[in-house]
Amino acid sequence: MGSFNIAAIWLLLMLWLPHGLSMGNSQSNSNSNSNSCSASVLEARRFFELENELLRKRYHEKFLSAYTYNTNVTEENRQAMIEIYARNAEFNKRLAQRIKASDYVQSEDADIRRQAEHLSKLGASALNPDDFLTLQNAISSMQTNYATVTVCSYTNRTDCTLTLEPHIEERLAHSRDPAELSWYWQQWYDKAGTPMRDHFAEYVRLTRKAAQLNDHRSYADYWLQFYEDADFERQLDATFKQLLPFYRQIHGYVRYRLRQHYGPDVMPAEGNIPISLLGNMWGQSWSEQLDLFTPYPEKPFVDVKAEMVRQNYTVEKLFELGDQFFQSLGMRALPPSFWNLSVLTRPEDRQVVCHASAWDFYQDSDVRIKMCTEVDNNYFYIVHHELGHIQYYLEYEQQPAVYRGAPNPGFHEAVGDVIALSVMSARHLKSIGLIENGKLDEKSRINQLFKQALTKIVFLPFGYAMDKYRHAVFRNELDESQWNCGFWQMRSEFGGVEPPVFRSEKDFDPPAKYHVNADVEYLRYFAAHIFQFQFHKALCTQAGQYAPNDSRLTLDNCDIFGSKAAGRSLSQFLSKGSSRHWKEVLQEFTGETEMDPAALLEYFDPLYQWLKQENRRLGVPLGWGPTNKISPDCCGTFST
Repeated sequence: MGSFNIAAIWLLLMLWLPHGLSMGNSQSNSNSNSNSCSASVLEARRFFELENELLRKRYHEKFLSAYTYNTNVTEENRQAMIEIYARNAEFNKRLAQRIKASDYVQSEDADIRRQAEHLSKLGASALNPDDFLTLQNAISSMQTNYATVTVCSYTNRTDCTLTLEPHIEERLAHSRDPAELSWYWQQWYDKAGTPMRDHFAEYVRLTRKAAQLNDHRSYADYWLQFYEDADFERQLDATFKQLLPFYRQIHGYVRYRLRQHYGPDVMPAEGNIPISLLGNMWGQSWSEQLDLFTPYPEKPFVDVKAEMVRQNYTVEKLFELGDQFFQSLGMRALPPSFWNLSVLTRPEDRQVVCHASAWDFYQDSDVRIKMCTEVDNNYFYIVHHELGHIQYYLEYEQQPAVYRGAPNPGFHEAVGDVIALSVMSARHLKSIGLIENGKLDEKSRINQLFKQALTKIVFLPFGYAMDKYRHAVFRNELDESQWNCGFWQMRSEFGGVEPPVFRSEKDFDPPAKYHVNADVEYLRYFAAHIFQFQFHKALCTQAGQYAPNDSRLTLDNCDIFGSKAAGRSLSQFLSKGSSRHWKEVLQEFTGETEMDPAALLEYFDPLYQWLKQENRRLGVPLGWGPTNKISPDCCGTFST
């Protein structure tokens, strides 16, 4: 889910170097006034045309340095990256000063005003040079630690060379020993999180200062401005409340089945679920433990990985299939430079940041992916997700630098996921020869929807809590003496999960998640999980693959592969970049103007109805109380 893809890219663009820098010429931007031909407007256009070209060159240099560091984690590369960031920050600051002095934000031309507003968002670049370097050192030090952490084997404590990908993730997914699972969980958090507390505190101090210099009350408010909607935070809260009843049904059912497997000593009948039992280091996806709680175990899932192995799939094959998918829509093929310059598997001769990410280098269609890919079902999904980012980059490539981004932070992540919704459908998997039956019977359909819900629905409380926590920290609503217990109180309150062992303020767990230590705003992922289903419904309608109340054309078995109509609609949507407000481009694409979970709830409705009935039949208790894995005198509740 993002990394230095639009996640880090937009934020280390938008935040560090005033990314919001995007700019579309007035001919392609409907925001421009039709009579904007005055001398002042023509002068402003020439100014922004020149500055956008200079900005493009700075972005090219910036992302080359970041990519070099991420694909070869050395102190030399880290320092070189920071030096370039610092130099660009000064350029950005001077540009913002010139824009302010010329009063371009008051231009009679709407496009000039939009460019001026975006380019005036300085983020950390507003800091003085010493503070900026200190902040970048704090962030990059946390990233370096995350990329280089190794832990000791549970079965051989003298072997301390295990990395998150693939070693720890493999054990979390396949072990059914609670003690072993807890061991790896605690090893990771103790090493990836706790030592970073001082760096995180420095990061918080300086981002607060940067926010104030940008005339924002807090860094949370600085992040939220990129949604261009003063009401967006309230909409997120309301959306979460709408989805919570569905999540509670999943949580209760999973807890019941875990209790059946592990017994009451490991999993009590009520209360929070220990994250270590869920197959994922952060509890953001539970699908790796699917065999413990499949609704209809007599209907086994097709082992797609085994079929891939049988057909001699390679990592390159996964990317070729993704490329073919986009080309079938009439969209651009991956350029040769992608294949020549991407890092698609873990190198053996150096440390890399394995977290999957897509990169735009702002020059000559140079787009790349960095990830430690393996041949399995999960990476098949991730490959298509990351290629969605790549296609977004290619589609808005003709926009000026200031508009080369998504108009809503959630859109970039949603585009990657909307393609994966088609790719993982039974219809599509049959079409590429990975399964034999492209239409599931009702029990198999429930199984498949449940598997998807363990990724899509259980993510929502996690994604929501990640930035609710950081917002509270940024706004000084959570005292530093309670930074760790407050984090787990939110995870418990919003999602009913807890650490497997007691955590105190001597521990510090938030930086054990990549996006926290890399300074990546996270509500975009929550929003993307809603938007992607709105996009999916629109594309499936365009492709003739969906019709309301037609059991033959359902959202959960739609595959837009080969639909030129869907491809044209998607291409038009992507090509606008951030040149216009997200509500305008969303309306043209889907007919809607707001983030709306209705399409998501329609997609999963058969499962929701089944869960309610099954939980009643089994007498499954729903809900959870406070966690007992933190001090009882931690802060008060955070309910929205």
